[in-house]
Parts: sequence; C-alpha cells; structure tokens
Amino acid sequence: MNVRRHSPVVAVLRLCLYALLAGLLLLAAVRSGDTGHPTAVVLSVLVTGAVLVAGAVSPAVHRSRRAAVLWVAALSASWLALVTLSPDGLWVAFPLYFLQLHLLPVRWSLPAVALTAGAAVASFVAHGAPLTPGAFIGPLLGAGVAVATVLGYEALYRESERRRELIEELIATRAELAEAERAAGTLAERERLAREIHDTLAQGLSSIQLLMRAAQRLLPADSPAAPHLEQARATAQDNLAEARRFVRALTPPDLEHGSLAAALERLCRSAAVDAPKVRFSVSGPPAGLPTPYEVALLRIAQSALGNTLRHAHADRVEITLSFMDTSVALDVVDDGAGFAPGGVQPDEGRPDGDGKDGGFGLPAMRSRARSLGGTFTVESAPGQGTAVAVTLPLPGTGEPPGPASTTTSTGVSMTISTARTDGAGTEQPAPTAGSRA
Repeated sequence: MNVRRHSPVVAVLRLCLYALLAGLLLLAAVRSGDTGHPTAVVLSVLVTGAVLVAGAVSPAVHRSRRAAVLWVAALSASWLALVTLSPDGLWVAFPLYFLQLHLLPVRWSLPAVALTAGAAVASFVAHGAPLTPGAFIGPLLGAGVAVATVLGYEALYRESERRRELIEELIATRAELAEAERAAGTLAERERLAREIHDTLAQGLSSIQLLMRAAQRLLPADSPAAPHLEQARATAQDNLAEARRFVRALTPPDLEHGSLAAALERLCRSAAVDAPKVRFSVSGPPAGLPTPYEVALLRIAQSALGNTLRHAHADRVEITLSFMDTSVALDVVDDGAGFAPGGVQPDEGRPDGDGKDGGFGLPAMRSRARSLGGTFTVESAPGQGTAVAVTLPLPGTGEPPGPASTTTSTGVSMTISTARTDGAGTEQPAPTAGSRA
C-alpha cells in the first residue's frame, strides 16, 4: 500500500506481524510430530523462518518496491511448501495477508491475497479435513478482514495527511495575512502622518512665511526689526522645506517613483494579470497635484478595483483620470454583477454581500473624498455593473467640484457625473457606465 514506510504506527504493526509469523511457524514445528514427515516440516519451517528474518532485517525490502515484491514472493513460496506438508501451516496465511497488502501495490496485493486464501482452502481439503462451511469461510473471512483493515487504515492515514497539510497551509496563510496587515497598517500610519503634517505643520509654516513677507514689506528698510524678520522668515522657509521632505518620505511607495498617472497605470497592469481586462486612460493635460490628493485618488482606485476583482466577476474595467480646469476626477467603471447600493449596511460586508471587507470600503472612499472637499458617487444596479466616481477641487480654485456625494441605483445607463470641460474649455461628456460594454 501507499502508507509511508517510516510511519511509526506502520513500523509497530510490521513488527507485530513478524512476531505473529514467527510464533505460528514455531507452532507448526512443535506439531510436526502429528504429520507423517516431521523432518520435512521442520526443514520447511526453518526455510520459511530464514526468509522471514532475511526480509525483516534487510533495509532494501522497505526502500525498494522490487526487493519487497521478491521477498513476498519467496516468503509465499516457502509458505506454500510448508502448507503442503503440514495443515498447521494454514494459520500462517493470516499474517501473510497483511504483509502482502502492506508491501505490494494494490493491483498486485489483492490478487495475491485471493490466491493465498485459495491455497489455504485447498490445503485444508488436501489434508483430509471434512468439507464444512468453516473450511471455506475461515480463510476467506480472514482475507476480508485483512483487506478491510489495511484499506481502512490507509483511508484514515490519507485523511490525516490532508488535515496536516491544511493545518500547515492555514498557519502559513495566517502568517502571510498578519504580515500583510502589518504592512497595511504601516502604510496607513505613514499616510496619516503625512496628511497631518501637511495639513498642520506645513500649512502653518507656509502661513508664517507669508505673514513675515507681508510684515517685511510694511517695515522701513532701515528698521532694526528687519533682520530679525528676515531671519524668522528664512527659518520658517527652511522648516517648511524640511516638513515637505518629510511628507514626501511618508507617501505611499507607489507614488515615490513617478506621478499619480504612472502609479494608476502600474495598478491596472498588476490587476490585469489574473483578469478581467483593465484599461487605464488619462483625460486632459496632466497637472501636478498635492500629495494628499494623489494619495487619496490612488487609495480610492485601489479599493474600488479591489472590490471589482473580488466580487463583481467583471470582464472589463475602465479607470479614467481626468484633469479639468478646476478639478480632478477619477472614474472606475466595470461591467460586472452590480449591486443595490441603497440596501448596503456597514455590517453586511461589500455591496455584493459576502462580507469580506467588513462593509467599510465605500464609506472609507467617501470619507477620503469629503476630507479634501470632493464628491463621491456610486451608480449600480444588480446585473448592470458598477460605476464609481470621485471629483476633487484643485487647490486654489475656490469652486466646489459638483453636487454632494450620492449613491444611486438607477442602472448603468446613467452618467457617472455631469459633463466636464477640458483644458481648452470645451465640454466633454463624462464616461457612462453603459459605455463599457
């Protein structure tokens, strides 16, 4: 059978079989006087015992299938000689069943057991025993018990191995998950620190610098306070530059080596490895964005695309980054299963309802957009795909990006947002969820 040769349980059972075989051979030798040729019986017992000992102490029998087959064949042949001479050799058949099942392949062990049982019945009859049902049932029942025992043990062993592998895989998966959670927590904390430094220290130092410049313009050139103001302004400027360098050092790694558009393109390429088809495009002339804007748009794109890959079963996903006169917009549109946004609760998981992300994906994206004064819109309907749109006002424009954040379930034929204008001022239609078919 296919049980590991070095299994402790198998090793103990094998030793027990050897002891049982030796004991039954000794019984046949002791009772050889009841036969007509005791010398031949004892000699046959010694030959069978020698073959048994040779196989038991030989490492090759337990390492090589060929050696095991040859040993079992020799042992069976010597047993056949013994059972021909003495009816007491019949009892050796029972442990011989187990050795055949243990050492031979299934396609050989089952026929070998059947032949051994047949030989045992034939020897019982040949030695003049009466033809009773027990003469046939005994050897056949012993063979059946041996087959059921070995096959049952094999089934239990395979199940145990599967459970062991599953436990090892679970432990490895938990370790990977813990590492991923630590990495995600580190990135989230880096982003939070960068956002806080940008919104507090950097903005405060920038304001101080502007106020110092205004004070310098109001002071006479020969004022005793002028050098001190200049020194204070220069110190604020240096600290502002240091704060900005600190913010850049805390930005996500995806934004460290390129622009937001490059990071989104890399995100689409990595997501398209498994499917579905993910396409990225840029509309309008790209403009430099503050780090919080880039971080927010990248994280929203990652979250929306992650939801699509996990739940939507979409064939096509389109991500569009649009630069306009007064705002920047990100649209993520898929042709997947869709959902009913109005029926989603925070504790129901993702809108698709399987609960894998705890239901905080959409609120987190909406919160990111609102924290920068933007809008967040979701349009979807069951079986009609999903469209996610976020619009952020460009710094210094002083204009709201559009209507308040909404979530609709009117179907994929509705536009994601209102018409937009490109850099030349011409009206551009917004992408629609129905245009992705």
